[in-house]
Amino acid sequence: MANLIFDYDGTIHDSMKTYAPAFRGTMKWLEDCGYIPHKDYSDSDISFWLGFNSTDMWTQFQPDLPQEIREKARVMLGEDMAQRIENGHGALFDGATEMLSTLKNQGHTLIFLSNCRIHYMKRHRRVFGLDRFFDRFFCCEEYDFIPKYEIFRSFSSQFDGQFIVIGDRFHDIETAVRNDLRAIGCGYGYGSHDELSDADIIVGSISEIPDAVSVLSERSLV
Repeated sequence: MANLIFDYDGTIHDSMKTYAPAFRGTMKWLEDCGYIPHKDYSDSDISFWLGFNSTDMWTQFQPDLPQEIREKARVMLGEDMAQRIENGHGALFDGATEMLSTLKNQGHTLIFLSNCRIHYMKRHRRVFGLDRFFDRFFCCEEYDFIPKYEIFRSFSSQFDGQFIVIGDRFHDIETAVRNDLRAIGCGYGYGSHDELSDADIIVGSISEIPDAVSVLSERSLV
């Protein structure tokens, strides 16, 4: 059995259901206040930022905004998303609970590793009942927003056996490459093909993940 390190947004959580409207609402506020010029944001413009921690996102996305305005916008976007989740507008990808149940029942250890904040992680654990599936939870705010590959190094000694990283963005594949781990790239998520090119297997749907895990687990035994 393996230790499966799962990304969350874009891998398990269908983040655009809440992120896209919250993002557009925050941009409208910034435009109305005269902080940024008007722009129509496509879904691809918005989904590009999924997977970044929120501090890095705002620093890179709007570097010319005063820091206090970036922080106000960050909080506004996060609170909007939180309200949408509480109102039942969020969702996991179709087939996510079945996939996680299958892997859990097979005896794998499921590890949540996300570039999210603590309150976000706690809310999603509660709303979606994630404790049914995951054995451990880690998020970047707990580690002062260091990269995922460094967070992995801080907790890896707590587990025995092999690790497989599962995610849709370069942060996830980087975690595997820099730590000499196997990786499953989630092609149905928000990353580009180039971001996933170093993955051992790229899956086109969430239902393919258990078979990919089986293949990589068997390879490690050869």
